[in-house]
Amino acid sequence: MTESSRIEYKQAVTDSLEKEVVAFLNAHEGGTIYLGVNDKGETVGIQNADQVQLALKDRLKNNIRPSCFGLFEIVLEHADGKDILRINIASGSEKPYYIKHFGMAEKGCFIRVGSAAEPMPTAMIERLFSQRIRNTIGMMRSPRGDLTFKLLKLYYQEGGYELNPSFLTNLELKTPEGDLNYAAYLLADENGVSIKVAKYAGTTRVDLAENSEYGYCSLIKAVSRVLEKLEIENRTFAKITPRKRLERRMIDPTALREAVINAVIHNDYSNGAPPKVELFSDRVEITSMGGLPYGITQEDFFAGISAPRNKELMRVFRDLELVEHLGSGVPRILKAYDTDAFEIRENYVRVTFPYREGFTDTDGSDKSSDKSSDKILEMMKENPKISAKSMAETLQITPRAVEKQIAELKKLGLVIRIGERKGGHWEVLDHA
Repeated sequence: MTESSRIEYKQAVTDSLEKEVVAFLNAHEGGTIYLGVNDKGETVGIQNADQVQLALKDRLKNNIRPSCFGLFEIVLEHADGKDILRINIASGSEKPYYIKHFGMAEKGCFIRVGSAAEPMPTAMIERLFSQRIRNTIGMMRSPRGDLTFKLLKLYYQEGGYELNPSFLTNLELKTPEGDLNYAAYLLADENGVSIKVAKYAGTTRVDLAENSEYGYCSLIKAVSRVLEKLEIENRTFAKITPRKRLERRMIDPTALREAVINAVIHNDYSNGAPPKVELFSDRVEITSMGGLPYGITQEDFFAGISAPRNKELMRVFRDLELVEHLGSGVPRILKAYDTDAFEIRENYVRVTFPYREGFTDTDGSDKSSDKSSDKILEMMKENPKISAKSMAETLQITPRAVEKQIAELKKLGLVIRIGERKGGHWEVLDHA
């Protein structure tokens, strides 16, 4: 990889690091900074990487305004036997971001232009400031001031962290005026918010069979209970064949988990509506209120461009390892489902997962078919762009027989097609 509008290499930590981070925060797509890599893309390494990692977190926390906590992550990686640090930076919703020491002026505000961080013109600073989103949960005052956080402290302890007396400030659970904010309200032991899980007898919302609410408690506990409920609902189909035991989940579990957590983190709580989950006889629908974050297109969304609507929640969920990495949720869903699974509207985003069917009597019964399927998967792994015709020639069977095998592999959730027949590629899923 070479340096670009989204990638910056730094051989060592320099005084200009904040400038680079600010430029990515102000950029439309965010970006990534690699520390310990020179301008040519060669790994040179970072000494005392763990200490540098902690120091960088403090620098970014103290030297950039508005707060960018929840909008960046620093990941220790190893390349060529050396330590490097990767800083992932999401596009922020409170632009313009600036270096605290210089203030909201051309000396403090930067924007990414090509592979360089350039001073932001005054006109752009004023325009971005006028568009700044102020109804974020960090700015919204909590409806209650008598909140407690025993569960939140317990979750952090279980994750190996100890929250000190200043945790409300450190986790940005207060408004600029010093009051508890709406993020604190959502994470408190008691609140008035619940995630609804409705189950219908048919394919419409006419026959409501079950209506459960998970909430009025810490959002982390509510999410855990929703995921437990869906784990029970997500049936596992099994079939014993002469060669192996076949298993198939009704819904891909990784995609289901990511969709729920994404809906919770990116929900627009300013209108008072929480996300909801609806189970039908043929599908599950997960809906988060609010459309895409400001400035994010559908193309950005599917590419995994990260612009968290609720950075305070993102910070906590990532601390507790409920979220893997910034912008990882949608790409993980797209490994198992097509973009058609998403319905994106101005006021909501909905993900629909159709249920997979159980095994038929013929599934796994043909040993020669099993062997051909295994070979097809191996060929797809070795050459994701391979055609059905080429596979048929190698296997010495007809292209129609290969297409039939591929259809079965798709039904089993073992492979998906990315893109069109021409120009696309196969992706063999991890559990294949």
